[in-house]
Amino acid sequence: ASAGNMAQGVAWQARALGIPCTVIAPNTAPETKIEAIRRLGAIVLQVPFDEWWTTFERRAYPGIPGTFIHAFDDVNVMAGNGTIGLEIVEDLPDVDAVVVPWGGGGLACGIAAAMRSVRPAARIYAAEVATAAPLTPSFEAGSPQTVTYQPTFVDGMGAKTVFPQMFERAKALLDGTIVAQLDEVEKAVRLLAERNRIIAEGAGACPVACALTGGAGNGKVVCVVSGGNINMDKFSTIVSKQS
Repeated sequence: ASAGNMAQGVAWQARALGIPCTVIAPNTAPETKIEAIRRLGAIVLQVPFDEWWTTFERRAYPGIPGTFIHAFDDVNVMAGNGTIGLEIVEDLPDVDAVVVPWGGGGLACGIAAAMRSVRPAARIYAAEVATAAPLTPSFEAGSPQTVTYQPTFVDGMGAKTVFPQMFERAKALLDGTIVAQLDEVEKAVRLLAERNRIIAEGAGACPVACALTGGAGNGKVVCVVSGGNINMDKFSTIVSKQS
């Protein structure tokens, strides 16, 4: 399994079933994520970001046997993510737009696939941070593009490129992308903490930052705050900054 919120879910289930679990994590992942995975009983192998991304392409890691669970390019993973879309419509039937963080695309495409069947009028946008935003230029060019990836505290989303199969799904399911600047994501982290008492990691706050740009339009806009795995020292630094 890949690192992140999904890795914690896989580790939890593996522990419940008594199955050994190894997580391949990028060395850019914050310690809070790594420790959360270890607490659930999984072995964590941290590798350079490029090697981590290559693991998704080859769908295996040398020397580690077992079933590889892909973090995003997996129909079952996307179906599971789709339940979020169903819950959104259940709670807010007349939702106008949904903004979802884009990492590999499994979360956004899964939610969009479900919502297209129950609330086709809703607009669905992929949220990207400017330091790692390959989907936006890919949409503009009509094919997967490669961008410069800059590691930041927004570690739970973004990459250098888009998987071709995920790009095709995104073209069919999403209405577009919205890009937030890094300082806008920091402001969104503070906003969620101050007004909603929510601790959000960078990837979780990015959809809020994107929605605040106005890119998702007016009406009832839902932001998927996808995680709260942020180092407390980094969180404290961000919330202590002056707006």
